[in-house]
Amino acid sequence: MPDVCPKCGLPKDICVCSVLDRETESKIKVYSKKAKFNRIVTVVEGINMDEIERTEKNLKHILACGGTSRDGIIELQGNHKDTTKKALIGMGYKEDIIDVI
Repeated sequence: MPDVCPKCGLPKDICVCSVLDRETESKIKVYSKKAKFNRIVTVVEGINMDEIERTEKNLKHILACGGTSRDGIIELQGNHKDTTKKALIGMGYKEDIIDVI
């Protein structure tokens, strides 16, 4: 018997909980700021804490950059504001909840 998702009760291979969680999220803010030694980092705020590590890993892989996640935000090395939005949309986040500042 296949594993059953405890959240929705469907078999795990057809579970849609992660997609539904992404759709009900609050706004995601993407902006750049200067960090230590006048380096520019791209900051992504508003990602659900359950998915922040997976999202960070995927963004670093897609954008070919380094980065970290701490205190509920993702910091990516370099100025990747425009491409970060495209990458987030490709990962399943809705376009209307992503704000690029």
